[in-house]
Parts: sequence; structure tokens; C-alpha cells
Amino acid sequence: MNNHEAIGFIDSGVGGLTVVKEAMRQLPNERLIYLGDTARCPYGPRPAEQVVQFTWEMTNFLLEKKIKMLVIACNTATAVALEEIKAQLDIPVVGVILPGTRAALKATKMNRIGVIGTAGTIKSCAYEQALKRKAPNTFVTSLACPKFVPIVESNEFHSSVAKKVVSETLNPLQVKKLDTLILGCTHYPLLRPLIQNVMGAQVKLIDSGAETVSEVSMLLDYFDIANTPHYKNEPNEFYTTGSAKMFKTIANDWLNIDAIKVEQTRLSNTIQGR
Repeated sequence: MNNHEAIGFIDSGVGGLTVVKEAMRQLPNERLIYLGDTARCPYGPRPAEQVVQFTWEMTNFLLEKKIKMLVIACNTATAVALEEIKAQLDIPVVGVILPGTRAALKATKMNRIGVIGTAGTIKSCAYEQALKRKAPNTFVTSLACPKFVPIVESNEFHSSVAKKVVSETLNPLQVKKLDTLILGCTHYPLLRPLIQNVMGAQVKLIDSGAETVSEVSMLLDYFDIANTPHYKNEPNEFYTTGSAKMFKTIANDWLNIDAIKVEQTRLSNTIQGR
């Protein structure tokens, strides 16, 4: 493993860019390689076995790039594939669920936490189980928000339609007296202003992706694989299995970068693991 190798990020689509944005802020010396499987997004409604297969295909693509760490920047993939992939790789592998739960437990004052995510993430009960393991007396309520990811992937997250969908979807949570809400999908921070408006200023929103980058930073130091300051001389790389044009439009807007190179790629149905 080489300190100057890149950190790899995989996601079902553009949502993981919210994690990359935080990584660029916290880890400016690191080179990042991102792959979004936008052609097959969303992952939430898919069977777990299929999500595991897709996650391995993305993982193997990035392993060919000689990455030094893998970040599964997708809650659905983290819920069903993280442990299997961690067990088979010889590089650090980080998911987005545990960092989000730790941050939520730290933030809550009333021990009343909500979780919103894709159908797959909510069905897995991964957040609820993680929260209950650490704090058994915490009230946890979960809600699947299947319309949120398509809104983000179609670059409609600033629209009046998005406002209406977010308001209608989150309505059941408004009577739960929550003080903390976990954004259990890396797409959701792009809808953060709308979510905050519906839930109210008194509810603390937890961005599980942003919390994950703090863990990445810690692991870079723990394994002594952090990049040398000012060494980085290669640009970050961005790949998508879908439309490079749409991906680039969203990436430019969210990352606030004028010129970002995005390459469309195809994933092979390779054997799982290395």
C-alpha cells in the first residue's frame, strides 16, 4: 500500500458526492476516485443479493485503480455488503452507517431519533440496530423515502416538485417529537434545506456521509497512509455508469468546481472479491 494512492468512493449514483465534498474539505492532500452507478440507480428497491453484486462490481473497478482505502458512500450498499467486502479486502473499508449513528447519539438531548433512507436501508434495520446496541433506551423511528433519490438524480432538488414531495413524505415524522434526524442516504444532504424546513429548526440533521469522512481521516492516521502535504499532483477522478453530462452538471453545482472531468464507464460482472 502506498501513501500516495487514492481513496476510492462508490455510490449508487451522485449521492456520494456529498461525502466527496466533505473529503475535499477535510482531506485536501488526498487524491480521490469516485464511481457512481447512476445507470442502475436507485439501489434502495433492489433485492439485497443484487445490491451486493453491484457493490462488488464497483469495488473491483476501483481496486484496479490501486486504491489504498474504500469508502462505501451508499447506505443501502453499506447495510447489505459492508461486512462481506471488509472481510475479503486487505485495505481499510469504511461504511456510512456507524459514523452516522455515533453522531446522532452524541447530538440527541431527548433520546428521540428518526432515520430516513431508501427502502432497502430502512428494511435492513441497520441504523435502528446500531443505535439500540449503543443506547437501548433510545426511541427510534424510521421512514423510507423512495422518491428522494430520483429527485436528486434528475437534478430537480431545487424545484417546487422537490419541495412538495419532501413535505408530503416527511409529514408522518412531524408528530414523533424528534430532536435528531439521520439523513440515512448520501443523496439526502442535497435536499437538506427542504428537509430542515419541514422538520423545523429544533431538529438536528445528521449527515452520515460527512461524519464518515472524520472516520476516514482517523483511519488514514491509524494505518499511517495519509498523503504527504503538497505531494498531490494528480487530479481527482470521477466515473459514472450513466450520463456523464448529467453527472457533471450535478457535480459542478454541488462541489462548486467549474471544470470537472467525468468519464462514463461500464462495469463487468466480475467474480466477487480479489
